[in-house]
Amino acid sequence: MSDTALIGLDWGTTSARAYRIDRDGAVLEARTAPLGILNVRDGAFAAALDTLLGHWRDLGAPRLACGMIGSRQGWIEAPYRDTPVSLAALADALARIPEAMLAIVPGVRTRDSRGLPDVMRGEETQILGAIDASEPLAFAVLPGTHSKWARVEEGRLTAFTTFMTGELYGVLIAHSMLGRLAGHEPGRFMRDAFSRGVARGLAGGELLHDMFGARTLALTAGLRSEEVADWLSGLLIGREVGAARAWAQRAGIDASHVRVIGADALADRYELALSDAGIVAARGVADAAAHGLWRVALHAGIVTAAVEA
Repeated sequence: MSDTALIGLDWGTTSARAYRIDRDGAVLEARTAPLGILNVRDGAFAAALDTLLGHWRDLGAPRLACGMIGSRQGWIEAPYRDTPVSLAALADALARIPEAMLAIVPGVRTRDSRGLPDVMRGEETQILGAIDASEPLAFAVLPGTHSKWARVEEGRLTAFTTFMTGELYGVLIAHSMLGRLAGHEPGRFMRDAFSRGVARGLAGGELLHDMFGARTLALTAGLRSEEVADWLSGLLIGREVGAARAWAQRAGIDASHVRVIGADALADRYELALSDAGIVAARGVADAAAHGLWRVALHAGIVTAAVEA
């Protein structure tokens, strides 16, 4: 595996993903393990890294990580950089763990119009990997437990906002009466119920009241049991899309086109909700975190790009 120039790590809260990257910045191979920081006991991050990498640990390639591994609860804290932030600002502020041959990308911090702080770790690297620095302006969403909506101008992350949509949905399904009503079959998607929920979410109103609709609609035959979870998902995502569009408009951002950075079923749902809202959605590149890690590593001098003869 002498063609390995960098090992990139997208190390989050519940899982960790490693990429073997060549001198052209291409992903050769990827590995995933349930070794997020919440699953690493007693600070045994070095052992967790060895487990994640397997035989890659003997390659001798430099390692660069992003995500919650650089949080206060992670291996070492990589201080936040304030918006607006560029590739150079991130690459120049890496936190380093020499004994592990590991550098960690810092997170990003901002404040909303009323002074409430907001943060991200890992998403900044995905954004760098998915949006080219030559683009004059891009508006993106990164669906997840804590979804991020971000404005990027010529490779600089200038503003972002967070919605806890995914976490709220998970709590409601697992720990509330709504979840008891939801006879959801894993892997089955009720598109019509989801779209009905999106429409309700986009209409605005009182979210705490509307969430109770998942119960009352089921009680009054407005929803079948197997539709409850997808209706609720649509409601929450629709409300998020509406709120994010309003946030963008207040900030002078064109919200008619959105880049969806993600490659799973959740990103698919956001594309559908955006379409229902009349917003044009485009999917970002696959393995955005790996591409972003490569760009940071290049700028930091951790790696050098291949030169064509």
